[in-house]
Amino acid sequence: MTRPYIQKLSFTLLDSITDKDAMVQEQVCSALCSLGEAQPGETLHACEVYLRQHDKLAHPYRTKILRAMETVLSSHIQELDKDTAGVVILLASSEMTRTKELDCDWQQAASSVLVAVGKQFINQVMEEVLNRFQPGVLPHCSVLYTLASLSVSNVFGMVPFLPSILSTMLPMLGLAKQDALRVVFCYALQHFSESTLEYLANLDQAPDPTVRKDTFSTDIFGAYDVLFHHWLQSRDAKLRLAVVAALGPMSHLLPNEKLEEQLPKLLPAVLGLYKKHAETYQISKSLGQILEAAVSVGSRTLEVQLDALLVALHAQICVPVESSSPLVMSSQKEVLRCFTVLACCSPDRLLAFLLPRLDTNNERLRVGTLQILRHIINSAAAQMEVKKPFILSSLRLPLLDTNSKVKRAVVQVISAMAHHGYLEQPGGEVMVEYIVRQCALPPDEPEKPSPDGEDLAADSVRAVSIRTLYLVSTTVDRMDNVLWPYLLEFLTPVRFTAALTPLCRSLVHLILKRQEAGADDFLDQYNSNANLPSPFAMTTRLLVVSSNPYLGDGRGAASLRLLKVIHWNIHPSLGQRWETTMPVLLEYLDEHTEETMSLKEWEEKLLLFLRDTLAVVSDNTWICQLSQEMCKQLPSYNGTPQEKNFLYKCIGTTLGAASSKEVVRKHLRELLETARYQEEAEQEGLACCFGICAIAHLEDTLAQLEDFVRSDVFRKSISIFSIFKDRSEHEVDRMKSSLILCYGHVAAQAPRELLLSKVESDILRSMFQCFNTKVLGIKVETKDPALKLCLVQSLCMVSQAMCSSVQASSFHFSRKAELVAQMMEFIRAEPSDCLRTPIRKKAMLVCTYLVNLEPALEEQVQADMIQSCLHSVMALPPEAEGEDGVCQEPLYLDTVCALEDLLTSLLRRNMTPQGLQIMVEHLSPWIKSSRGHERARALVLGACLLQFFLEHLHVSTLVPFHNLGLLVGLFAPRCADTWTTSRQEAVGCVYSLLYLQLGYEGFSRDHRDDVVERLLTLKEGLVHPDPTILFHTCHGIAQVIAKRLPSDQLISLLLTMFDSLGDPDKNCSRAATVMINCLLKERGNVLLEKVPEIVSMLRAKLRDTQEEHILPAAQHSVYLLASQHCEAVVSSLLGSPLPFDSHTCALWRALAVEPSLATQVLGLLLEKMSRDVPFKESRAFLLGSTADRVATLLPLAATCALYEVLSAPSSGTVVLELYPQLFVALLLRVSCTVGVQLPRSLQGKERRSTSPARAAKNRDPCSSAVDALQALLLRGGSQDVLQSVELEGGWELLRTSAGHEDGVAQLASAMAKHAGPRLPLVMKALVSTQSSVYEIQRVTSTAFLAELLSSNVINDLMLLEPLLDNLTARLKDSSASVRRLVLRGLANIASGSPEKVRAHGPQLMTAMVSGLDDGDEPHSLVALEAMVGLARLLELVEPWDLRLVLLHTAIRIRPFFDSEKVEFRTASIRLFGHLNKACHGDCEDVFLEQVVGGLVPLLLHLRDPQAPVASACKFALCMCVPHLECAELAAAFYKYLQEGRSVHYGEFLNSTCKHLMHHFPDLLGRLVSTNLFYFKSSWDDVRAAAPMFTGFLVLHAEPEQKPQVDLEQLIAALQLLLKDPVPGVREKAAETLGRLVKFA
Repeated sequence: MTRPYIQKLSFTLLDSITDKDAMVQEQVCSALCSLGEAQPGETLHACEVYLRQHDKLAHPYRTKILRAMETVLSSHIQELDKDTAGVVILLASSEMTRTKELDCDWQQAASSVLVAVGKQFINQVMEEVLNRFQPGVLPHCSVLYTLASLSVSNVFGMVPFLPSILSTMLPMLGLAKQDALRVVFCYALQHFSESTLEYLANLDQAPDPTVRKDTFSTDIFGAYDVLFHHWLQSRDAKLRLAVVAALGPMSHLLPNEKLEEQLPKLLPAVLGLYKKHAETYQISKSLGQILEAAVSVGSRTLEVQLDALLVALHAQICVPVESSSPLVMSSQKEVLRCFTVLACCSPDRLLAFLLPRLDTNNERLRVGTLQILRHIINSAAAQMEVKKPFILSSLRLPLLDTNSKVKRAVVQVISAMAHHGYLEQPGGEVMVEYIVRQCALPPDEPEKPSPDGEDLAADSVRAVSIRTLYLVSTTVDRMDNVLWPYLLEFLTPVRFTAALTPLCRSLVHLILKRQEAGADDFLDQYNSNANLPSPFAMTTRLLVVSSNPYLGDGRGAASLRLLKVIHWNIHPSLGQRWETTMPVLLEYLDEHTEETMSLKEWEEKLLLFLRDTLAVVSDNTWICQLSQEMCKQLPSYNGTPQEKNFLYKCIGTTLGAASSKEVVRKHLRELLETARYQEEAEQEGLACCFGICAIAHLEDTLAQLEDFVRSDVFRKSISIFSIFKDRSEHEVDRMKSSLILCYGHVAAQAPRELLLSKVESDILRSMFQCFNTKVLGIKVETKDPALKLCLVQSLCMVSQAMCSSVQASSFHFSRKAELVAQMMEFIRAEPSDCLRTPIRKKAMLVCTYLVNLEPALEEQVQADMIQSCLHSVMALPPEAEGEDGVCQEPLYLDTVCALEDLLTSLLRRNMTPQGLQIMVEHLSPWIKSSRGHERARALVLGACLLQFFLEHLHVSTLVPFHNLGLLVGLFAPRCADTWTTSRQEAVGCVYSLLYLQLGYEGFSRDHRDDVVERLLTLKEGLVHPDPTILFHTCHGIAQVIAKRLPSDQLISLLLTMFDSLGDPDKNCSRAATVMINCLLKERGNVLLEKVPEIVSMLRAKLRDTQEEHILPAAQHSVYLLASQHCEAVVSSLLGSPLPFDSHTCALWRALAVEPSLATQVLGLLLEKMSRDVPFKESRAFLLGSTADRVATLLPLAATCALYEVLSAPSSGTVVLELYPQLFVALLLRVSCTVGVQLPRSLQGKERRSTSPARAAKNRDPCSSAVDALQALLLRGGSQDVLQSVELEGGWELLRTSAGHEDGVAQLASAMAKHAGPRLPLVMKALVSTQSSVYEIQRVTSTAFLAELLSSNVINDLMLLEPLLDNLTARLKDSSASVRRLVLRGLANIASGSPEKVRAHGPQLMTAMVSGLDDGDEPHSLVALEAMVGLARLLELVEPWDLRLVLLHTAIRIRPFFDSEKVEFRTASIRLFGHLNKACHGDCEDVFLEQVVGGLVPLLLHLRDPQAPVASACKFALCMCVPHLECAELAAAFYKYLQEGRSVHYGEFLNSTCKHLMHHFPDLLGRLVSTNLFYFKSSWDDVRAAAPMFTGFLVLHAEPEQKPQVDLEQLIAALQLLLKDPVPGVREKAAETLGRLVKFA
């Protein structure tokens, strides 16, 4: 993008800057800035030109352009050159001072541009600005403003200028009469002082570290004198503020004695400004700086001024704030900063001033004082440390203040105290209680409106207190011991109910922190501190308040979270259970709101949670204490009926869980006697309580109700109510209603079986007694709704009764599933580590009875039941002991029998193979358990089920036992279990299964099969734990299975046994391997179609199992399979994911164990590798863009497999037989995978590979082929070849496109040196591949053969002539690379068999010359190879053979002298030298013309930027000079052109031209015209050398030679060079033009 183009764009945009729409203007500026991002210099130039050309453009638009320039400068100042900076500086300076009228935006924009430039070019900017800041002349305001801004933006650059600026400025202060100008002077002095202070504070980084404060003190004091004594008394408020803003930082620069001298006047003057200004920020800020300066010098004057300072500053804090603007807030902060300074130097006097003011009743004074106190507690902590008790005691009266503002301030002070350890002092708990009291304020309490209209809603006392309590408890570690357990005291008192949410949140954090620290001392603290609530009180309180969860900012969730974390204090058994149940409740609250949640549903969830908790605790004493606490708290909720109602339900739930009948009766009686029957909500609560209690205590509940009806309390109440009829009838009905409601809830909850016997004799009788009351002998019936009945009796008796009923078969028990679930709950609640009670047995008996009832259980329910029952028995420890330590074996046996009965009853309902499999699947996890006793129990159950199934088998039609393989595969490996019982039972299971198969095949139940019966004999061998005997027996069992298992079940059996490879019992895992290999050997011939599945499963198991015995077994399995199905196994393994994992590699190596099998495998792999194309080319590659070749999977997999097979030591014999074929195939595989990518599906795997070794081995297809080739060499006895190539780096070269040919050459060289005897067969195999359709393979084979010619071993083996003929024939190959390598090979004869060159000279020369003429490309690599080859052969051929090609070669290589490619220039020039060297006799005359023609290019290319070219030129010139027959010239060449010596080019060229013009003056014209061609060379040094060469020629030519030169053409060419961008070229052109005067 050129400058005119940028200028055009910029001008177009700038013309639109005057658009009337402001948004358009902004967009124009934005676009200018975008241009500036790309081309900052040109854009700035364009803006400068535009402003200069549009002198009358209005100020607002000029401002916008300047702002855009500033933006560009800010981003690209580092890229700005000095000239552009100068232009911009002049423009900005002119714009800034163009008018004396104050146009702030315009001048400010120009000033900002200067400041932006000044960040990089401070000296240039200062030079321009100081030109406009002359002594004795008042400067433009913008100049001062710019100087001030520069001092801020570039401190290190500006401060060195400040002494001279200040010395110039100081006399100007007296001349400044206008207040506006004085303000700017103050602004400048303020920023000068601030930048000086920053400079002094960072002297270690400053450019001049010798600068000291004294350098500025005199000038600053002079300025101070003017500002303080004259300008501060101005009536202009703006000026006074500017003066005081400057005095602050200036005070730090005043001499110490002057500051001490001025303080008595300065401080009162500054304090006096408070009365004159409403906006006090600058005053306070400056005062703080002055105080800091005074303290820093240890001023004694400060003590005298302290009282006045405190009064004035205190008044500033206490002044009413009309707004909360940032400026007002900043002013307050500055005042408080002043207090910090004073607190650090005079803490005693400060507190003596502040604390008495806390006793005042004035709100503003008290709030302000508290604010200051909070600040100094935070900012002067060290000074206040010893004052803590004093400060704490001073807050006594503020704590009693009821004013909201004072409360907020007190809370904030307490927060600060908490952070600094005050609350750890005596009296700290009072402060904590104060915070909690404020948290307990009613949320909807209206704040008293503030007289000044301040909005307090967002910052209410309660809100501030809640935040403070949480922050103090979560962020102040030192407060933990203060708050814990003290905060617990506030949980139960009703007056703190509104504070429960913040209390709970804080307590949760404290408890979690203590749990992390391992503290659990709450119970100890509870016992020692009577004020702390008991665990029962906390549980009751938190549970009840959770019933209305969204009140009080979500106290339900907060309370539940507190319960969850304090579980260890509630009861030690609750932790794990609450970890699962509590989150469900909390999630329910999160999913709902107060409007969407059903309160009834929520209460049910809480009661369910309570029941679950009580079940987990299962401690009668604990439950009784909890129920007592619940009853005790009932009166506390008289004002909240809903919560009291819920508490009744909790009492019923708790009493239902209590096992002490006395406690239940006592509490029920107390509830009846103390209930407030007049409250409708309480009637409902009481009835719910009795109903819930009746679930477990029906008799007691009914008896207690009946006792109360008969009691004197009830009768006296009715009698009293009857006397006072005017008020008694309603109250009597209330009591009766309550009792009837109680009966109704009891009936609703009562078990139905008991209800049939109780409904008339107990419940109905008592209800009728209440309904039908006799008054004065007259029976009066009351009308009340009927009550529902529920089931709560002993479930074992109920289910047993139903099953024994005559109508059981026709009875439809709709709640069957519910009872089963209840039984499962009982079973799951039992401890899994011991068997203390018969609950398990009875629960399973209930389920056994229920299974026989209709309707049938759902599949999922049945599955859950089986799993739960199995877990309750299987998981018991080996020896179940009771609490007294006596073995409970009878109870255990009964429980196991109950479990067997349950499982067989379930199996009886589904006597099919599928039903059997379902039952066994439930047993499967226990059969595979890592615990021996669990496996033994499961196998006993399995044997029982199989025996039951066999005994009850009735086969009416022949059907297949389709899951036989699965079941046998599960039980068979257990025959080697480490537990004897398990082994015996496992054989029994296999025995039963095989007879079941016979049964399904149609054999009768009493049929005995000899093969199957052999299992009973083998069973005896399983008694011995010796592994050898065990595995031998397992082999025999596998033989039995193999003989009797149907073919269609074989694969399922194998797959199931594969699963057993990872069995936790290593014996079983080993047994599985023995059985699998036995089955494969015996029946593998029928598994052809299943080979892929078997191989896949083997690989998966090897990947998932780490046991070391698995791998050898799997290898043997693959060997057995391959022995029967070789091709299928090879194909299956080739289908394994790439890269092969270590286990797949091991399976491949297993195929090399046996030579005949290995031969088949290698043959198959070679065939697979060559069957498919080696790669596929993408369309992008076919179109000629970047190569994108992707390897095909089959050859890639075959290559990797070859590597693994060849890596096996056992493959050595086979490798020697197939060496030539393998070598050639792998070499060509390497060639066609160079640069080939992995398939995209494998690239992700490669990146994710975590194994460095595997990643290195399989990083690309070529590497895998190279690895296989290396393995071949190693296994084939060619270690020397391998090491030789490795030392030369050949293997790495083979892998790369650029180095592949060199790598092949190194391999061929190593083979010739170390493996010569193998070459004939290798060469024969390789020659046959030279007609390959793949160019790269032809290239590789040619490169290999070509390199062989560089070794004499080819001649020794009598292979030279056939190889030479073969290569010569390839000169017509369509591939240029092949032709190039053929030429290289022919040239290699010069080093391999130099004595044969003369014999084949014509053939070799013809081939090389044809190579020079190969193709029309200017940079033909074939031609390059021909030039290099000719240079090697020239000295060895017959002179006559050379003469035939000499001239043609010289002419053909001449264009390459100026080739863009360095290789071509080097080779052609060096060949030219060799041609000169080899030229003798008659050919010299013919060649002289070529020498003269090549002289100029050779001399000029001595300045070639590439060293090899310059070196070649030296060689060629030294070879050429003899043909010129000039001794002086030859001497000069030999002097200057020695190899390894640097050439002084100018001196050498001057000498050369001198001799040329002296001996060959007629060559002037030809040499000059040849030089003119190089005036346009693309190389700077050559382009500079050409006019220099011409100049030297002219210098040494005689004037009479002028006609040879076309001066007009030469001068025109030199004029063009004068405009060359390179200074060196322009210099040489000018020098040569000066020398042309010779031809004037």
